[in-house]
Amino acid sequence: MKRTTFILATLLGMTVMSEAVAQTTTSIIPGVSVGNLSMNRNGKYLTVTMDIDLSELDVSSNRAVLLTPRLVNGTDSLDLPSVGIYGHRRYYYYIRNGISTISGEREKSFKASSKPEQLAYGNHVPYEKWMDGATLRFHRSDWGCCQEIVAEYEGLLGRHREAFFPELVFVQPKAEVMKSRSLSGSAYIDFPVDQTVIYPDYRRNTVELGKIQATIDSVRNDKDVTITSVWLKGFASPESPYKHNTELAIGRTAALKKHIGRLYHFADSIIRTDHEPEDWAGLRRHVERSNIDHRAEILAMIDSDLEPDAKEAKIKRAYPEEYRFMLQHFYPALRHTDYRIDYNIRTFSDVEEIRRIMREQPQKLSQNEFYLVAAKHEPGTDEFTDIFETAVRMFPNDEIANLNAANAAIRRDDFATARRYLAKAGDSAEAVYARGALAVREEDYDTARRHLGKAKEMGLEKAALTLKELDERRK
Repeated sequence: MKRTTFILATLLGMTVMSEAVAQTTTSIIPGVSVGNLSMNRNGKYLTVTMDIDLSELDVSSNRAVLLTPRLVNGTDSLDLPSVGIYGHRRYYYYIRNGISTISGEREKSFKASSKPEQLAYGNHVPYEKWMDGATLRFHRSDWGCCQEIVAEYEGLLGRHREAFFPELVFVQPKAEVMKSRSLSGSAYIDFPVDQTVIYPDYRRNTVELGKIQATIDSVRNDKDVTITSVWLKGFASPESPYKHNTELAIGRTAALKKHIGRLYHFADSIIRTDHEPEDWAGLRRHVERSNIDHRAEILAMIDSDLEPDAKEAKIKRAYPEEYRFMLQHFYPALRHTDYRIDYNIRTFSDVEEIRRIMREQPQKLSQNEFYLVAAKHEPGTDEFTDIFETAVRMFPNDEIANLNAANAAIRRDDFATARRYLAKAGDSAEAVYARGALAVREEDYDTARRHLGKAKEMGLEKAALTLKELDERRK
């Protein structure tokens, strides 16, 4: 099957993430301590967070202290929003002169008398390439009269290093020309002995007929659905002659078809029937799951090539007690009707409508429709991940659904979940590549090279580029 793929970084936004830098530093500059520092790259932004301890910072009445985190890499630098602490006189001096803060409107300012002892600082800035390898410094400047800097201090907080995050290859599922689905089940319709007439109120028939009707109604009343067929297959149990059971299976299935036809007025071609005179496969399942005496011998007789009537007679003659037990406990369940409702679902193309359907009835969507709405979300977000998680719940054994869900998990560094999905993702070039990408994120570089090399041999161009980048970074 021809596959349509996209590279996550190029069509759904940048995916490279940074590794967090975390440390606790005391007295990074006079009067100030910093703890719980982290610098995290997420898509288009670099986020810096830290806890600033101001409990030891003393600011005299005629001074102001400006604290500024600063990213520096060679000649490139960027000041993050400052924290200003203003002594009593200096605070009112600025107010009288129409100056609200020293560094501008993004500054977080406090009077010295009301400054917090602990301040949670957080800010994100658009990411630029020079920030890979940049140091984060903490600058303190003390301001006196006439806006003059009277002292400066600077300490090193940490360094931002980009973690290598291979570009992920998602596969666009092939659009279904017709979204055909089905619902199926079994009903145990009771008939009086040797009769083929349905009595809706007989024994449990109200409940059993209701099961079939509820299944039909669940799709028949849906404006997005068109029923294409109702399939019925009747089974009888083996205790009568095979010819007689054939007549019963045919007649009872025809009676059920007539009953459903009267209820729904389906065209005659919609309801299709089949029959099986004696449900030996069902009997075998019951015996195999039981602990009756001579279980192995009875199973061997069931599996033998004897004609059905001869087979039943032999079991009855050889093991009469077990036969009576089966007749009482197993045979009633063998008189049943299997049913299947086949239907088509209309195609959805509007993204907002797909979002609504995904929330309310995700089983209506095709994989391609899930993919279309995923392309509208930022990679790594909860919404993005939830779309592929929902898709794989609807298509749990589909290789593409598992591959895309695995990629979404890798994007969030959820490695255990990614491995679970990759186990069912098949052996396409994209799946092999995804296993290599996961190994890169887990820093298992030998395994990564093996998978990426295999994906490259299979013709996936992105694998060659990722191998090259991996080698360059490892150097």
